[in-house]
Formats: sequence, C-alpha cells, structure tokens
Amino acid sequence: MQRVPDFEEAVLEVLDGLPEGEVISYGELAAAAGYRGAARAVGNLLRATAEPAPWWRVIRADGRLVAPDAGRQAEKLRAEGVTVEDGRVVSGVRGGS
Repeated sequence: MQRVPDFEEAVLEVLDGLPEGEVISYGELAAAAGYRGAARAVGNLLRATAEPAPWWRVIRADGRLVAPDAGRQAEKLRAEGVTVEDGRVVSGVRGGS
C-alpha cells in the first residue's frame, strides 16, 4: 500500500503538535489533519511510519489503549501525567480532563 505524502505529513504534524499529557482518538486525529473518516488509515500510518512520532497519545474512540502495545502505551501516558485505569484513559482527553 502506497501512502499519500500529504496525508502522512498532515497527520504527523497534528500529532507532533499535541502537547505532552494530552490524548486524541484516531478519528479526531484524522479529522484534525483534514481527513475526516480516515481513522483506520491513521492507525495504519502510525504502525508503518519510521518517523519518531508520539504514537502513544493516540487512543481508540472509546478511550481504550491499543493492543498489542497497550502496556507500553500506558507506561508512556502515565509518565506524561495521564491517568490510565483498566486499559482506558480517564484523564488527558483532548478538550477536557
């Protein structure tokens, strides 16, 4: 699958601009990058990119962390002050706490 450079650049720019301790869902990230409805493509991009992006700040729309790296993701989020309980973010959600 060939990636569209504009999509990749837009998504990574939004993600890189996300402050430490704040999370965003795949769908919110896609929309903020100008690609509403491309949540799955964002996930594919983050899995495939060699770019050092703060992937751990991206969660599912229901607040759950992403398998198979949920343990590592929780560690990184907690280090940024995000509260994670039972595999779900309970604080640090974009637009509120």
